[in-house]
Amino acid sequence: MAENTDTAKLTLKGKTYDLPVHSPTSGPDVIDIRKLYGQADVFTYDPGFTSTAACDSTITFIDGDKGVLLHRGYPIDQLAANSHYLEVCYLLLYGELPSAEKLEKFESLVTNHTMIHEQMHNFFRGFRRDAHPMATMVGVVGAMSAFYHDSTDINDPHQREVATIRLIAKMPTVAAMAYKYSIGQPFVYPRNDLDYAANFLHMCFAVPAEEYNVNPILSRAMDRIFTLHADHEQNASTSTVRLASSSGANPFACIAAGIACLWGPAHGGANQACLEMLKEIGTVDRIPEFIARAKDKNDSYRLMGFGHRVYKNFDPRATVMKESADEVLDLLGVENNPILQVAKELEKQALADPYFAEKKLFPNVDFYSGIILEAMGFPTSMFTPIFALARTVGWISQWKEQLADPQLRIGRPRQLYLGELQRDYVDIEKR
Repeated sequence: MAENTDTAKLTLKGKTYDLPVHSPTSGPDVIDIRKLYGQADVFTYDPGFTSTAACDSTITFIDGDKGVLLHRGYPIDQLAANSHYLEVCYLLLYGELPSAEKLEKFESLVTNHTMIHEQMHNFFRGFRRDAHPMATMVGVVGAMSAFYHDSTDINDPHQREVATIRLIAKMPTVAAMAYKYSIGQPFVYPRNDLDYAANFLHMCFAVPAEEYNVNPILSRAMDRIFTLHADHEQNASTSTVRLASSSGANPFACIAAGIACLWGPAHGGANQACLEMLKEIGTVDRIPEFIARAKDKNDSYRLMGFGHRVYKNFDPRATVMKESADEVLDLLGVENNPILQVAKELEKQALADPYFAEKKLFPNVDFYSGIILEAMGFPTSMFTPIFALARTVGWISQWKEQLADPQLRIGRPRQLYLGELQRDYVDIEKR
């Protein structure tokens, strides 16, 4: 906890209360209201917790106005351009970039734990073939606690570490199996000779009938998608993981809760919404019509994938993601895919339009990642599972940090009650 640097005064019904003010490393000061209820018998009201710091953290910092995203102090664009996903995982988990020796050991540990318990295959076969892959992932990840009893004791540091490695290692396998099951193809086992991203692509697109070689450009693009979605501070799913964890729930249950929250279209479905918008536009010649609608104040229509709720200036992840999108489209081409043709032309016209520049409505990471996943051949139903796969390390890092916090207590938000006052029960004959 940061030291008190000042005091805020709250005057309520003629009485003044002193509230400690904490100054962070970066960002706004924070008024500590923990004792306010006990002193003044009042709650604070903040629907959505958009002005409330529910914890202190050293993992990720975002300044949306300036377009800043830091992981342990390192800018995301530097990490995405120069690092790779498993190195970023190590950074998020342990606080520092690893030495070559430590990174090799960590990568080996993850690589050698990618297989799941063979009996878990039966869980997948219990779902309908048309089940959404996110439904499958929620169920299977939650069920992992029934198979890995030696890593569910949250009070044991060794078991927490084992659960950490298992979840990061097995999540690509679970996501790929959910995909394979949904399209009626046999499961493909992980391979220890492939890197993290290439292994995932191989499990998704290989078939037993022929050899499948992962193109390094596609593997690098997938790795960047993982890296750019690894953590994003105290968002809805991360807060869900922390809230579940505060009750003492096992790590697999906590991560399953995060996956369930991410499934919501307001959170994890942004890149899927981008692709659905591109499909709605349909053809290049209709782009001006939709741009005009987006600029019309009397029309509620808006272009998905442009601008960001958090980043008011620009999305720092988008520049690197655009590079990968350009590389993938150059490799695979857009001639036979009208959706990708629309995407390229929409990007071109929007960037050339002064309206979008003035409103700072630039293409964000969801726009470019959606294009990449579409070009690779993933259906939109797999976009959010891939997001969940990538975000797992962020959830686990936040989970571990919270468990090590001496101030940890079960989460219990308050409410502004607007219901009926106490009243007596009325017999049914008298109603």
